Amino acid sequence: MEPIDIGLAVTAGLLVFVVLGMRVAFAAGLAGLVGLVWIFWSKKGYAPEEFGWALTVAAKTAGQVPHSKVSSQALSLIPTFILIGYLAYYAGLTRALFEAAKRWIAWVSGGLAVSTVFATAGFAAVSGASVATSAVFARIAIPEMLAIGYNKKFAAGVVAAGGTLASLIPPSTILVIYAIIVEQDVGMLLLAGFIPGAFSALVYAALIICMALTIKGFGPPVSGFTWRERLVALPPALPILLVVVTIIFFVYNPFGGDAWGTPTEGGAIGAFIVFLMAVWRGMRLTELKDALLETAKLSVMIFTIIWGVLIYVRFLGFADLPGAFADWITSLTMSPMVILVCILLAYAVLGMFMDAIGMLLLTLPVVYPAVMALNGGPMVSAEDAAFGMSGPMCAIWFGILVVKMAEFCLITPPIGLNCFVVAGVRPDLSVQDVFKGVMPFFIADGITIALLVSFPAIVLWLPSLA
Repeated sequence: MEPIDIGLAVTAGLLVFVVLGMRVAFAAGLAGLVGLVWIFWSKKGYAPEEFGWALTVAAKTAGQVPHSKVSSQALSLIPTFILIGYLAYYAGLTRALFEAAKRWIAWVSGGLAVSTVFATAGFAAVSGASVATSAVFARIAIPEMLAIGYNKKFAAGVVAAGGTLASLIPPSTILVIYAIIVEQDVGMLLLAGFIPGAFSALVYAALIICMALTIKGFGPPVSGFTWRERLVALPPALPILLVVVTIIFFVYNPFGGDAWGTPTEGGAIGAFIVFLMAVWRGMRLTELKDALLETAKLSVMIFTIIWGVLIYVRFLGFADLPGAFADWITSLTMSPMVILVCILLAYAVLGMFMDAIGMLLLTLPVVYPAVMALNGGPMVSAEDAAFGMSGPMCAIWFGILVVKMAEFCLITPPIGLNCFVVAGVRPDLSVQDVFKGVMPFFIADGITIALLVSFPAIVLWLPSLA
């Protein structure tokens, strides 16, 4: 068999493993190792005495991946971003953020749900984990929405959908992973996520308000807060703003000149600031221990997925599957924009059966080169490009699009992870209840993705200033 045929066969086997329920990390690592053995053995004509040699070379090739790739400085962003979120939770910043949003916004129709969306967006700005955001606000926001008469399914849906904003609003773990896989600038991608993330939150809020205005008894407004009560609620939430500004300044110096530091340094300083805030607000040693343990657990899970998938990616390089797929995509007679939309729709379907990080890690090594070739290549100018943007800008734009699709996949059945997290935190809710509650937000996400595709400036304006 030719290497490309081996690549297709092993990829099909990987999909079977995933559908059968094997963890993505182990399925990808096993498929990659088997593929490497197959390719090396095929070069020796499948001679039985050469199988040991092929296995040894494949094992050495796969064994080099974890250290060579994961020792990248950019990956150190992941644990610091996750730590920021857990420290913010144990410092009580999430409760303060929700209270401030409630006092300022809850007076509109559907106001408490809208407050929840904006509070999750604010927490997303200091937390790189959607799962953590959903878990935190399931404890804080759902009881208050139920107390004033919200449907419990919709209340759960608001929290699950709001939690997805952490995938896009920096500091975002998934954006960092995308940048590493496609070898793009982490800082530029983090900058690009701010406006689309805020835009997504506004679309969610608009959907909730429209539902509250058209459905009788849906989402009653919460009034009665004085201006003094609103102003008093702001200072406890300001540390969130301080952390966001710190990270932005380190990624992009707004006063001109070189950046003040790297995104890694910005993440570390942000975590230190939140730690000081947590200590000042009385965080106990046991709470610090819990924050560190939760950070370690989530970081290890993400790094394990990266290790396994990178072994599979190394195999793809030997099989030349990314190059073959890119050639096939560029040979199609359809419009490049139609092909891009089909790719995004394929992500929507794939996300029903895979978690967001695993899905991106498995597909990007093949899909990203194809999209770049579709635009005209990684170094094409905006004037000659199919999508009207240069190669580097196309890489940023496509990154935001696929991360937004990953957000969408966090709430789609049957694997929508955020829905399982909310149901796990709230024993009175089943997973089916949460899936029913998030259904209106599919419409909002569809509108957001369509606008991001139609108007790339929403994504590219801020990075273009850097």
